[in-house]
Amino acid sequence: MQVKRFFAADMRIAMKMIRDELGADAVITGNRRVAGGVELTAVLDYPMESAAPKQPNPALEAELRKTQARIANAHAELSSPSRTQAGKDRQLLDEKPEAAVQPAPISSAAAASLDSRAVEAMHSELQGLRELIEVQLGSIAWGHEQSRRPQQASLWRRLQRIGLPAELSRALLEKVATVSEPRQAWRMLLAYLAQAIKVSKVEPLEEGGIIALVGPAGAGKTTTLAKLAARYVLKHGAQSIALASMDNYRIGAQEQLKTLGRILDVPVIQIDPSQPLSKTLEPLARKRLILVDTAGLPAGDPMMRMQLEALADRGIKSKNYLVLPATSQSQVLKATWHNYRRCGLAGCILTKLDEAGSLGDVLGLTISQHLPIAYLADGPRIPDDLHLPRSHQLVSRAVSLQSEETPSEETMADMFSGLYNGSSRKVG
Repeated sequence: MQVKRFFAADMRIAMKMIRDELGADAVITGNRRVAGGVELTAVLDYPMESAAPKQPNPALEAELRKTQARIANAHAELSSPSRTQAGKDRQLLDEKPEAAVQPAPISSAAAASLDSRAVEAMHSELQGLRELIEVQLGSIAWGHEQSRRPQQASLWRRLQRIGLPAELSRALLEKVATVSEPRQAWRMLLAYLAQAIKVSKVEPLEEGGIIALVGPAGAGKTTTLAKLAARYVLKHGAQSIALASMDNYRIGAQEQLKTLGRILDVPVIQIDPSQPLSKTLEPLARKRLILVDTAGLPAGDPMMRMQLEALADRGIKSKNYLVLPATSQSQVLKATWHNYRRCGLAGCILTKLDEAGSLGDVLGLTISQHLPIAYLADGPRIPDDLHLPRSHQLVSRAVSLQSEETPSEETMADMFSGLYNGSSRKVG
């Protein structure tokens, strides 16, 4: 039997160290948080096998069930700490009735401090156990997938190379689970992906009205507005379009828009945030199209809240489009959507496609949040680098940008771990 301790910054790194050194058959017998990270104790009591897909590991699953039981017991203790402590006190008195001496009085502040530390320590242990279970479940689930459904496992790897989120990948794979021919399954899977991507049925510029571009700083709002304005002027002329700016914060933002207005011979107004938006835009009421540029402000900024509330005013009927840079990672994209959805989003515009290394994250967000894609921007040229989206072309582009490296076993196990994590949070 081989017993070894591993120290790492977090649970996933520690599990990878165990897999690399002891193999997938090692059993976790202990875990605790220490200064700077976590400490895991692993045991290996039989030889490692080859790296080929293995049958389910009974020892690992038994250990997992023990860990789950520990979590259940800890949750029970957390839910009724006073009852647990009272039981312990009664047991102590029953065992030693002759020594039943009145305990020294403890101040309420000291008792609260002790309870707080105990609860905090228990929560810390629960979090460590939760992370351990997620990692173990991911490894077990990925092992089962490879041994029982090798074709599905191969498709999982291909979708991971594209960078699609785990939940979306699972939904797509369920649609082709009964297709036995690998090439046909892959073609059908991509067709379902294209079908899931929603695009605007009518070009927003042709609908007219008030169109506002919202999004974080650096997303490309002003450049995209310039492309939209130039595209409209080239087709319909400059008489029926106007530009407006809500950006009173960024240095040079107003001058940039005024310069664009002079070049296109289009009027430009500055929106006063202290005035109702409908009053500010009243002089432009006869214009068929008004393009509004907004400021990219921090999520907690009061001025951002005012800006979004103004755009949400039903009286002006503004169609707000979220500008999403394809270069952003999944968590950044989700935070962006969450921060701007309060103003009511008609759709989104994807920018910086020419700089993106993957389209999986941004496509995953538009699909999960049912955001129609209105335009694609893939370069600095005005207005040449602005295009109407085609879902099948986006899928082809996503496939062409896929990673050349096959994802590692640890990467796949982590993805399955993320699925379990997401499912447990939904249940909770």
